[in-house]
Parts: sequence; structure tokens; C-alpha cells
Amino acid sequence: MATDWGTLLFGRLSFDALPFYSAIATAAASLVVVGAIAVVALLTWTGRWGWLWREWLTTLDHKRIGIMYVVLSLVMMSRGIVEGSMMRLQQALALNAPGYLPPEHFAQLFSTHGSIMIFFMAMPFLTGLINFAVPLQIGARDVSFPLLNAISFWLTAGGAGLMMASLVIGKFSTGGWSGYPPYTDATFSPGVGPDYWIVALTLGSIGSTLTGVNIAVTIYKRRCAGLHLMRMPLFCWTALCTAILMIFALPPLTVATGLLAMDRYLGMHFFTNDGGGNMMNFANLFWLFGHPEVYILILPAFGVYSEVVSTFSSKFLYGYKALVAATMCIAVLSFTVWVHHFFTMGQNADINAAFGIATMTIGVPTGVKIFDWIFTMYRGRVRFAVPMLYALAFMMLFVIGGLTGILLANPAIDYQVHNSLFLVAHFHNMLIPGLLFGMLAGYTYWFPKAFGFRLDEWWGRLSWGCWVTGFTLAFMPLYVLGAMGMTRRTVTYDNPAYLPYMIVAAVGAAFLLAALATLVTQLAVSIRRRAALAVPAGDPWNGRTLEWSIPAPAPAYNFAALPVVDQRDPFAQEKKRGEAYRPGFIHTDIEMPRNTGVAFLIGMGGAACGFAVVWHIWWLAIASLLFVVATTIARSFQTDLTETIPASRIARDEARWLRQVRAAEPVGRDDETASRNMGLAEASA
Repeated sequence: MATDWGTLLFGRLSFDALPFYSAIATAAASLVVVGAIAVVALLTWTGRWGWLWREWLTTLDHKRIGIMYVVLSLVMMSRGIVEGSMMRLQQALALNAPGYLPPEHFAQLFSTHGSIMIFFMAMPFLTGLINFAVPLQIGARDVSFPLLNAISFWLTAGGAGLMMASLVIGKFSTGGWSGYPPYTDATFSPGVGPDYWIVALTLGSIGSTLTGVNIAVTIYKRRCAGLHLMRMPLFCWTALCTAILMIFALPPLTVATGLLAMDRYLGMHFFTNDGGGNMMNFANLFWLFGHPEVYILILPAFGVYSEVVSTFSSKFLYGYKALVAATMCIAVLSFTVWVHHFFTMGQNADINAAFGIATMTIGVPTGVKIFDWIFTMYRGRVRFAVPMLYALAFMMLFVIGGLTGILLANPAIDYQVHNSLFLVAHFHNMLIPGLLFGMLAGYTYWFPKAFGFRLDEWWGRLSWGCWVTGFTLAFMPLYVLGAMGMTRRTVTYDNPAYLPYMIVAAVGAAFLLAALATLVTQLAVSIRRRAALAVPAGDPWNGRTLEWSIPAPAPAYNFAALPVVDQRDPFAQEKKRGEAYRPGFIHTDIEMPRNTGVAFLIGMGGAACGFAVVWHIWWLAIASLLFVVATTIARSFQTDLTETIPASRIARDEARWLRQVRAAEPVGRDDETASRNMGLAEASA
């Protein structure tokens, strides 16, 4: 009877779930627990719980939600980089030796590394930048559905929380980031690992789908007067195409994880070949999501590079219409190439040829973008600030990755390097210079608008150098190893020819750890020097788009009066005409959405339900689900949903900002990293 009660109360959860199977796992779990306790202790000691609840956990402000997305991404990136470095060290030590990681732990590492970096680092990072910048760039006060925006974030955070919980309680999946059955079905993997993967990804995919709807509607419906589609900044175009991809690409992933859960929990056989199912159905569903996902990750970075190259060249973006067309072509073509993941899985040569040609075709609009960015820099006044350095490194390194992608689009070559480290090198060659460098460029570029002070330039350059060096050393040798025949996910090997390249890759991983450390140091140094780095006038980079026409940090309502535009790069044109920083309007009251804890409660309820499902604690799963439903219903009865910001306060804030603008010294581009840069830029000629 005691056992029955224990099973009812705790499901499969027992002391065996604690991470004592490995000293490394114990240390990692202890680090997570100690870190969580330290954060709680710090908030308690400083008395900041009330502030955290009022200002952040309950906020509906798109800017703060965007910042929280980026913070979540950086936290998860820290774990992902450490895990990747552990794998590289294991392989450097594993020539005719077991190394320091047992095979199952190594398999968990490559599964968590991929899952975290794709779903809980890359997706939150790009979503955060889109959340923060797009409403400002289109002259809007907020997104179309502020509460839905917050729910999307907290569902994503709940999924990330389950990923972290898997490090402390239980073990994660060993089925890779793609979760293919039969590796993840109940027969092959009866533990909780695949369940953690399923639930975390389901929460994240639902949140991302809702985000896609929100961003698309915001861009369609919330643009300020005069901002036609063909006057939007390129970042808004890439955000729109990304949102559309999210709407159509994420549901296949949700369906795939849902069907896999039914196989595991209800004994069904959607993906069991000898039970009437077909595991290729999972592969098709996953890559119907998975290849558009690559462009969900890349397109926002392309938008960031477009903004950065134009701003730091002090020029209109060359080939604007071509860039818009290329962006839309990439979005459409991204749904036509998923079968290139199956070149070795048995379909006929005609199908392979068709998808090989489609894969090569998608390289054409990408090449158009590269040439347009180069022509934008031509005869521009190029300044090598940190965001521009990331853009330049991207252009050189990403082209290499693109060329290797063209090679892999040839089915004959793909057969030769299938499942080898050549694929790992190509994939990271696309996503690190393509996505990560773009996100770091955007983080550095918009940081002053978010917090009112610039990031330290010296530490930023050092971090950039470590990222570029680390990437080059860690992944370029993998092309050679893949061509030599070394397979991916190899925990040990016996070919001594592999060792020199694995040592170089391990050194590269050390540089990536240094890059992460210098990024954190840059933030700490910048916070300490925030008075010297302050840019209250709001335009530290001689920006061209609307977000640079308001104070830094941006007020809750974004614009004292909604702007009216008549061309692209409206703020740059205003500065040229000498019309910037003129109030010239009558202030009126502004209504903004009132803070609410509903989104936070729904996200945490979803995470609790997911945890309960993983461990078969069915009473908790039902209670959590009912809690989410009850919270949603209770919200529908609330009527006091907005707060009014009085015109007098807006006028007062505007007057104070204009006094700061008048007191600031205009700074030329040669001095934009100097301490006297208060955010008032000299207009470009």
C-alpha cells in the first residue's frame, strides 16, 4: 500500500533520479542548484522580489519581454557552450582510450547541446531582438497582442526550465537534437530522457508559433502613417518572413512531438515500423520544420547585418528591393528542400536530383544579399565598431559554409560524407557566423537603446576576436576529419590521423569558452562604467531608422507622438534636413496595457504540467492543467486592462530629454566610441 501511495504521489520520481551516476553530472547539477540558490539569496538580501515582480515578471512591455528573451538565451548559451567544449575535450583525449566521459553521458551531451542551442538559445535570441526592435522600427507603441507576447515568452522559459531540470533530476535523451525514433521510443529508451525532450520542445514550439502570429499581425497592422511595406527597414522584412515561417513550420514539430508522446504514453505505433507505423513519417514531419527552421534562425541575422552595414557605412542600403525579394525567395524556397536530409534513405534518383537542385537554388538569393552588403560598404564611411566587425566576419566565414552547403546539395557527395563530421562543420559554419554573430551584433547594436549606455568597446573587440578564432579553430578542422571518414557523435576512435585535428578543435573550444567569459566581462565592465558610456540623447551610432529618434532607454510608450514618415531611413533624412529633435506636436494621454501576472502563471503552470507528465505524476499534471485553464478564464473577467499615461508626464519626459539633447555635444563618427559620445550624432553628409 505504501508503494501504491508513493507511486500515486510521486509517479516515477525517486532518489534514483538524482544525478549521482557520474561525478561530472553531480558537479554540473550542483552548479545549477547553487546558482539558483545564489540568485534567490541575492534577491532576498537586496529586497528586490517586489521590484522583480512589478517590473519584469508581470510586464507586457515588448521591450522588456525582448530583453528577458535575450537574457534567457545567454543563460542557455552558457550551458550549451560548456557542453560543446566538454565533447571536444573528450574527443581530444579519446584516441584508443575511454576519455573522461562514459558513452551514455556523451550521448546526453550532444542531445542537450543541440536541443538547447537550437530551441532555447537561438530561438529566444532572435525572438528577443525582434520583440525589442520591430515595434520601434515601425513606429508602434507595442505589439498587437501584448498578453499573448508575454505568454509566448513564459512558455518558452518553462521549456528551458525543464531542460535545466533534466540536469538535476533524471537523465536527458540520448536520441540527438532531432529525436528520431526508434532511438526515442519506449522500447529503446524507456527512461524519462525523451519525455523531457518532447515536453520542453512542445512548450517552446507553441510559444514560437504564437510569437509568429503576433509579429506578423503587428507588422501588418501597427505600422505608423506613411510606412509602406517598401519603406520598412530590412530587419522588419526579415522579421515578417521569419514570423510567417514560424506560423507554418512550427506546427509540424508540435505534431511530431505529440505523436511521439502518444507512442510512448499510450502504446500507439505512429512511428513503429513493425506496428503499422513508419518512422519516416517522423523524419518528414521533423524536417518539414527543421529546414525552414534553419532560415528562421538565419533571416533575422540577415536583417541585423542589413541594419548594421547601412548604419556603419553611413549609406542607404544598396539594392533594397533586391534584398526584400531575396528574403521572400529564401522564405518560400525553405519549404522545398527538406528531402535533402534523406539523400541516403532510399528514395529514387529523380527525387534526389529535384531536391538537390532546389537546395542549390536557395544559395542564389543568399548570394544576392552578400553582394548588396558589399556594394553598400563601397564608397561608404565604414566604421569598424563591434557590430560591424561581426558583420565582416560573417561575410567571409558564411560564404565558406554556403559553398560547403552547395557541395552537400549534390547527392553523390552527400553519400560520401553522410553522418560525418563534415556535416557538423557545415551546420556550425552556417549557424555560428550566420546566426550567433548576427545576434551578438544586434545585441551590441541595440543595447544602448535598451539600457541607455553603450557596451564597452575594448572588451567587445576582445570577445569578437575570441568568437572568430574559436569558431575557426573548433570547426574548420572538422571538414578535414569528415572528408577523412570520421563520423559524428563518436565518443572514442582508433585512427591516430584524427588526433591533431581533434586537438586543434579542442583549442578552438577553449577560445569559445574565453569568448563567453569576455562577453560576460564586457557586460559587467559596461555596467560599472555606465555613467561614462551613457547615451541619453539616444543616437550613439548615427542611426537611420525610427528607433534612434527617441531617448535611450526608450520610454514605456516608445514615442511621445506616433511618427509620420514619407521615405526609407526617415530619421537619417530628418537629421539631414535639420528637423530632428523638434517636438512640434500637442501631447495627449496614452493608453498602455497594464501589467499582469497571468502570463507568468500560465507559463509556470505549463512547465509544472510538463514536469508532471515526464514523471507520470498524474494528479499534478491534471491540477496544473486545470490551474492554467482557470487562470485563463479568470483573465477573461478582468476589465481593467489598461493604464493611462497622462499627457503632462509625457510632455515633462519629452522636455527633459530635449534638454539633454541640447546639452550634448554632437559627435563625429571618428569619436563614436569615445566617452563624450552622449548619443547625439553629427548628421552624415
